[in-house]
Parts: sequence; structure tokens; C-alpha cells
Amino acid sequence: MNVVADPTIQPPVATRRGGVRMRTLVRIRWIAIAGQSAAVLFVRFVLGFETPMAICVALIGASILLNLGLTGLLTRQRMATPWEATIQLAFDIIQLSLLVGFTGGIINPFVMFLIAPTTVAAAALPPKNTALLSGLTLICACILTVSAAPLPWFPGNPLDLPPLYRLGLLTAVITGVGFNILYAWRVSIEEDRLRMALAAAEAVLAREQRIAALGGLAAAAAHELGTPLATIQITAKEMVKDLPKDTPAAEDAQLILSQAQRCRDILKSLSSGEAVRDRMHERMSLDALLHEAAGPHALPGVELSVNVSAGDPDAANPPVLTRRQEIVHALGAFIENAASFAESRVDVNAVWSNREITVLVLDDGPGFSEMALAHLGEPYISQREPDSGGGLGLGFFIAKTLVERSGGRVSFDNRALPARGAMVRATWPRAALEASISG
Repeated sequence: MNVVADPTIQPPVATRRGGVRMRTLVRIRWIAIAGQSAAVLFVRFVLGFETPMAICVALIGASILLNLGLTGLLTRQRMATPWEATIQLAFDIIQLSLLVGFTGGIINPFVMFLIAPTTVAAAALPPKNTALLSGLTLICACILTVSAAPLPWFPGNPLDLPPLYRLGLLTAVITGVGFNILYAWRVSIEEDRLRMALAAAEAVLAREQRIAALGGLAAAAAHELGTPLATIQITAKEMVKDLPKDTPAAEDAQLILSQAQRCRDILKSLSSGEAVRDRMHERMSLDALLHEAAGPHALPGVELSVNVSAGDPDAANPPVLTRRQEIVHALGAFIENAASFAESRVDVNAVWSNREITVLVLDDGPGFSEMALAHLGEPYISQREPDSGGGLGLGFFIAKTLVERSGGRVSFDNRALPARGAMVRATWPRAALEASISG
């Protein structure tokens, strides 16, 4: 099933990363400056350890100057180019490495903050830039392991940790960089896919709304044009009566009359056609809505059955709904998928009560695989069975999104034995579907 197969709906083009704003980089650096300043002051004046204050102040001051320069010279609202962001993050790595290097090196607990710039890069920058920053981070970590100033500690009792422990700290930094890069990269990939799928869902819904709007526009145009055409027709009739027969002027008047009548016939068919009525105010029964959703997806050799019943003997009158294009489209997508996998039969069963309306789409095909069931509704999850060749990803995601936006919820499962096949259940609060009637 592919809901975006219509050539008028173009799926969004995949892009690598959404980038990062200049303002975001500046704000992150201000947070780092505040944290570094607090740590240096706490170690020096609260713990009482001797620290190279002049060097620390100079390094923190360099970050302050960079931020002030970016604030004054650049538009912070714009997106940073990949290389602008790379240069800024490289500065942050070097600045933090120097600050840590003059205060203990690899045994300084704050060395773990070297992971932060690479995490930002993995989430926002292309792989090449992320790799460069990761390499810079690892080089700095190795240098801090073999060459650094002593850690501020108690006078006369320097803290000298064994080489094996230093190697363990270096390993922790390398592992942390690798894990955070992988984690941020995977999260960013999923975000890109979700953003693209949502854009596709918006395109589907926008197209259906345009079709509905064109229907209402055609009906309005037919109504408005009826009066001037009637006037033209009456005038042409008078001209035909007054003009001598078999003259060019009489023939022209007769032509005007016939063409005006033809225009009125066309407009009459448009205004009376069911396909162009104003669907924003069109009421229909649940049975009619299901037949409209199922009709285009009937396949030869597959029996398509639609059944509507009351789930509660004490329920009130059957629901009267407003035709909503997103619901028709979503149910049609589920029915299309069921018909493509069914062996001989698809059942579309609707049950209504005073509180809910539930639609079940059942087929007698192979059903969903366990792997597919765990991820159905996510974008780009593809196929029921490994060898079936069917797709479930973006189409199911769009249909599920449309149902949820209309106030419903969707679940997927396989039919209980001894029955065979897949089952899609869509449920709405009855009030959610009937509320727009009065609106």
C-alpha cells in the first residue's frame, strides 16, 4: 500500500540534518561559560585549592569575547552553515581541553564535558563535519592523558593516579564520544523520517481539501452564472423572434441561443452532481461513508463486504456524520491494503453506540508479521511478510495520522484463531464525528 502514489503528491526529499541556529550555539556557549566560571570559583574559594586563576580567566574570557563578537556581528536568528558550526564547536573543544589541561588533564572530572560538542555535531551536522570534530576530541583527550598540569589538590600531597587508571578514563571518554554520537545520530535520523512523513501526510490532506474546495467552488459558480446566462437566453429568444428568418443576423441569434442553453445544461449538471457538492456541510450516514471509502478499492476475486450495526441495544439513533475527507482517505488506505493482501474476502464492519464508533477492517490474507506488528504506524516500516513484496510504512503512517487528527485512535493486530488474516481497528468518540455538523 502506498498512499502517496498519486503523481500530484510528491514525497518530500530526504535531507541530512536540519542544522543549528547561531543563537543556539551562542546560548549553549553562555551556559558553558557560566558552568566553567562557577566550577573554577568553587574550587578556588570554597574548596581552597590552588588553581591557575589567570589562565582560567583568560580561557573563559576567550569564550566570552567570541560570544560577544557573534552577538554584535552576526544575525543570531539565521541558521549556521555546517562549517560555521564546525569552527565554533572546534573552538569549544579546544577551549575546554586547555581549561581541563591546566587543571589536571584526564583526571579532572570535567573532562567528560568534551563529549558535548560532538553530540551537538552528530545531531545537527553532516557526517564529515562530525567525524572531524570527533577526531579533534579524541586527539585532545589523548594529549590530556599524557601531558597536563597537576590537578588542584591538597598542598604537599599531590594526587598522582596510576597510568592504568588514566587509560581507563581515556577509554571512558572515547566510549562516551562514540555512544553519544551514535545515539544522537539515530535520534536525528528518526526525527528526519518523522518530519518527512508528516509532510507527506500534510500533502495528502491538503490535496483532498483542495478537491473538496473545488467541488464547492464549482457549485457556487454554477449558481452565480445561472442568472446572466438566463438573461442572455431570453434576449437571444427575442432577437430570433424579431429578426427576419434566413438572414445572417437571425442565424447568429439562433447560435447564441443554442450555446446559452448548452452552458445552462452544463452548469445544471455541475450543480446537481454529487461529486461537487459543498462537502464541508454534507451529511451522510456511517454506511454511506464506508461504502464511499471502500468503493474504489474493490478487486476482482476479492469479495468486499460492508456491515454497520448497533453495539448497544439501547443505543439512540444511528449516527449522522459530516463527510470528512481525512476519514474517507484513511479508511480507504486501510481497505486498499487489506484488499491487496486478501485471498478472497475483506470485511469492513462498523459498530456504533451512544459513545463510540468503531470500524474494523478484516482480511483473510497472511496477516501481519511479528516484526511488522511491533512497528506498525511508524513511518517507513515496510511489509507484512519478508517475501510478500507489500509495503505498509508511509501509507499506514499517513492513515494513522489522519485518524488521530480527527480525534480517533488506531490499533493493528492479527485475527484470533481459527480465523486468518489481519485486523485494523479505528475508533472515534461519537461526539467527535458528529460535532462538526452543527459547526
